[in-house]
Amino acid sequence: MAEHHTGPAETGAPMDYKEHEKTYGLFIAGARVGSAIVAALMIAMAAGFFGHAGFLGGLLIFIVLSIASIILLR
Repeated sequence: MAEHHTGPAETGAPMDYKEHEKTYGLFIAGARVGSAIVAALMIAMAAGFFGHAGFLGGLLIFIVLSIASIILLR
């Protein structure tokens, strides 16, 4: 039948909360930068396809927006 535990849920190794918080911080930073790069890519694609900027103009816009967003998000 089913076992009934009355003790604590953690029976394994203790949690390393400092490392957990560090990993969470890195994940959030990566998600912010990734979202900014995707937004820069969408703006550059719109400028290149619909705004008569062409491939090189869109590429230049993407590079400039990516660098600016990474600098601003630090």
